[in-house]
Amino acid sequence: MNFSDAFKSIIKPHEEDHLTPLSTPFSENLNPEAILPEYPRPQLQRDSFISLNGYWDYTITSDDAFPSVFEGKILVPFSPECSLSGVNRQLKPTEFLWYRTFLPANAKELSSNGHLILHFGAVDYEAEVFLNGRHAASHKGGYLPFHVDITDFLNPQDNELVVKVRDVTELESQARGKQSLHRGGIFYTAQSGIWQTVWMEQTPCSYVENLWFETDYDGRRVTAHVSALIQEHLPALSLCVFAQNREIVRHDMTLSDTPATDSCHGKNQLFSASFSFTIPEEDFHSWSPEDPFLYQVSLTLGQDKVQSYFAMRTFTIEKAHPDNDQIPVFCLNHKPCFLMGVLDQGYWPEGLYTAPSDQALLYDITTMKALGFNMLRKHIKVESARWYYHCDRLGMIVCQDMVNGGSRYHMPVISYLPTLCPNLSSRLKDSHYAMLSRKDMDARRQWETECAETVEYLKFFPSIAIWVPFNEGWGQFDTLRITEMIREHDPSRLIDSASGWFDQNCGDFVSVHNYFRPLKVSVKKWENRAFFLSEYGGFACHLKGHTSVERVFGYKRYEQLADFQKAYRELIENSLIPLKKQGLSGAVYTQLADVEEEVNGLLTYDRRVNKLG
Repeated sequence: MNFSDAFKSIIKPHEEDHLTPLSTPFSENLNPEAILPEYPRPQLQRDSFISLNGYWDYTITSDDAFPSVFEGKILVPFSPECSLSGVNRQLKPTEFLWYRTFLPANAKELSSNGHLILHFGAVDYEAEVFLNGRHAASHKGGYLPFHVDITDFLNPQDNELVVKVRDVTELESQARGKQSLHRGGIFYTAQSGIWQTVWMEQTPCSYVENLWFETDYDGRRVTAHVSALIQEHLPALSLCVFAQNREIVRHDMTLSDTPATDSCHGKNQLFSASFSFTIPEEDFHSWSPEDPFLYQVSLTLGQDKVQSYFAMRTFTIEKAHPDNDQIPVFCLNHKPCFLMGVLDQGYWPEGLYTAPSDQALLYDITTMKALGFNMLRKHIKVESARWYYHCDRLGMIVCQDMVNGGSRYHMPVISYLPTLCPNLSSRLKDSHYAMLSRKDMDARRQWETECAETVEYLKFFPSIAIWVPFNEGWGQFDTLRITEMIREHDPSRLIDSASGWFDQNCGDFVSVHNYFRPLKVSVKKWENRAFFLSEYGGFACHLKGHTSVERVFGYKRYEQLADFQKAYRELIENSLIPLKKQGLSGAVYTQLADVEEEVNGLLTYDRRVNKLG
């Protein structure tokens, strides 16, 4: 496929093509009574865990009035648009999606000695939660978790939970990723509603609400940041750190400023504490893809006990190129580390945004490691916490995109222009809001809020090395200010401010996408930014029986698998690897798996064929 054909597919999607149903091996023996049964929040784990995944009632209405009847069953947490949900229906922008279920019969009893917390992994895009007819919570944003304390909403017996959802996808300026109501080319089927695990947990009267670890690699020091809700008098706090099941650090403190209350029905008081400790030299162990060492943590606050973990590593840009000490390169633990990356869209044929099982998430990560990759660029999607946990423990570096938003994109401006005239693309200033689909001030503010929340949520996970606020100008704006905002929220990681083009001379990388020209390192002078080929490749190979549509999208097409394999190896060995000597810090091959008509994956969409063998 040549340049012109590729961009025709981008600009004129072919939504009239019918999607052939596909499934991965991971959905063949799913038990509706045990959907995604693993603990959904490994970074803060308690013994209590009650999954609410399974069949719920659902209906779709044309207005926001409470429905009098529900029309069928939906398998939560799969969106109504995907086959695993059992619904197979696209939610329209003018419609409302309603869910209903009943909590376990002992819900009131579960909260008798503390709290019962209801968690949603993610709901796309606007959600309102009702318990027993009372409004309990609202949330805006389709990619981040939220929770609500439902203790005071519970009845002694039946407890009805209802969730109302609205999702307009690209008809407004909300963050949406690759979702489109008119899928085709590089944009995929839109999904909506609940798409991550819904669950409950019991907590004591005083409990830990959030925990993350700020690590100082060079100083061998760790700062634990604890947020808690306090309703007891003087709860004791104890933190134990373990290395290979051996206690190496213990820290005890008393929250002496905490007021006493008579019971859990007293007023909550939010308490935050930060305290530091040093890892003993004999127990210091670096994290890397080759040796992903994690320290285990046990934290006790009064009667509340949680398990967590952290890793010791640092990501920097340093002038440490082995052949030229004036060239800045990506370093892990102060040593040059070439980022051999692959683009990961996180789409599944039967689940869309939702992997059918934990084993499916593991398969993608371990297969890419086996193929020689040490980094995944999670492309304009926020994954479930378990995906990041697996990257932490398996040793896969993560380059994390923010989810793009903005109004309808002007594709000739953000695709044709920078691809045909790459030198001109750096001259476009992102203050031209209309040109980059960012005229709506309220939508810009909402995106900025979600960006900050994403950093605050994900900064726990040690495998994340790079934040990517903007990709190819999709809803890009105020890049310098956004970069500084991200840096303020998380100074420990690197930032690829503008992946692809429309560089605003900020961040830690000169970031280029190159699908149609010979690969090269194209910087005129070395300063303090490393050169990052953040997308390349995109070779397409259509394997009959393993694709959703017969129409093929890719940047170069191969009819035979042997030809695809030969071209891939020649690209890596002859074009990419030699660029390391010239200062290339990392490269991201497009992509991990086929998605709908975009068949440029190393794996087929159904994950049944590894095209590289």
